Amino acid sequence: MSKVIAVFGAGTGLGVSVARRFGREGFRVALVARRKDRLDALVEQLADEGIEAVAFSADLSKPAEVPALVEAIRDRFGRIDVVEYGPISGDQGFTAASELDAATLEGLSPLLLLTPVEVVQAVLPEWTERGDGTFLLTQGYSAAQPMPHLSGVGPVMSAARNYLYSLNAELAGTGVYAGTLTIGASIARSEMGEAAAAQIEAESGDGPRLPVVDPDDLAEHYWDMYIKRDRVEQFHPESLTPQAAA
Repeated sequence: MSKVIAVFGAGTGLGVSVARRFGREGFRVALVARRKDRLDALVEQLADEGIEAVAFSADLSKPAEVPALVEAIRDRFGRIDVVEYGPISGDQGFTAASELDAATLEGLSPLLLLTPVEVVQAVLPEWTERGDGTFLLTQGYSAAQPMPHLSGVGPVMSAARNYLYSLNAELAGTGVYAGTLTIGASIARSEMGEAAAAQIEAESGDGPRLPVVDPDDLAEHYWDMYIKRDRVEQFHPESLTPQAAA
């Protein structure tokens, strides 16, 4: 039976590129996001490329619904081998730290922290029993490097990053791998990535501008991480790797 990758937060940028990269290697693909019309278009696009994909419409800001969602994917495909988790929505904008309040953090936490933890809990028994599985977490650069005026998502993502590092260490030697791709760039063809880049540009004034990355290049990072399993975290661009994480 061919392997399965579940792409949580599948969209026109990184999500479909990851699906395509793994699909070229024979993976079947579960695409998960809120908008069924967009998912159906991606399924059709991948089918034209000879990749089997199925859409699963779900609101990933509701962690309590994760077990049923994962079970539906498993029922359809018989297994899950890889999870790539990287949803973003228009509600996940930056907030200056001086303006940040508990309500904002509470609103960001389900999608960026609580749901990925629930996804891991839902797939880990299967992976532990089989002795194989991969969880790939997509993060923005502010998860690793705090920046003035660009807070909000950063503190929540940094908590998920902390969790990911601990998870990676605890799973060492089990055959199950957890890694994170931390992106300091605007993702081409991604509606939300370009919106975030515009906000960074507006907030940073005359400061440095965010580079633009082809999502196919990011998907290649993920394939390399999946194959080698030799690092907890990959930065893109690599020149932005913080010294503490080098």
